[in-house]
Amino acid sequence: MGRFFSRGFRGRQRTQEQADPDRVPPGQYLVDGFPVLSAGPTPRTPLDEWDFSVVGEIDTPLRWTWEEFRALPSETFTRDIHCVTKWSKLDTTWEGVSIDTLLERAKTAAGYVQAFCDGAYTTNLPLEEVTGGKAWLAFAYDGEPLAPEHGGPARLLVPHLYLWKSAKWVRGIRLMNDEEPGFWESLGYHNHGDPWREQRYRGD
Repeated sequence: MGRFFSRGFRGRQRTQEQADPDRVPPGQYLVDGFPVLSAGPTPRTPLDEWDFSVVGEIDTPLRWTWEEFRALPSETFTRDIHCVTKWSKLDTTWEGVSIDTLLERAKTAAGYVQAFCDGAYTTNLPLEEVTGGKAWLAFAYDGEPLAPEHGGPARLLVPHLYLWKSAKWVRGIRLMNDEEPGFWESLGYHNHGDPWREQRYRGD
């Protein structure tokens, strides 16, 4: 599985003594940089070709162009993030549109979503894990447009779960009645991915 990883994803490790157990989940270490971990080449979609869709179990599918998406209400927020490869980074600052905002007009009885992305990546989540102020479609990091290697122009950000759930280069979410494993989940990663319960792999 290591052959999928981008070069340089490990980052610089801090000493474990600096890890606050109230903020850093078990088995994680802190990094100073922002490691890059991808499952293939980095897509680079021109903004005039980019769109975001909500499809699946919904009365009327929704779609935004980049201009329409950027016209939506956005917010700046700071969260800790945790990668399944055991690094954590504290106080990361993002700007994005809440998934609640994107789903305001969605009429659905679905209980699950599957994020789909450029590069054919997918990941699955219960709908309740991306609503209620828990997730965003992020387009900026640390005051700058989100770089392609970190998922730009926009990525899903679900900071309370391991970072593989925060799909890079996201192009939409599919509302579903039944849960369907995504890319890493189908290869043995945990279906939920809670860092505080160390849900890294199937059976954890």
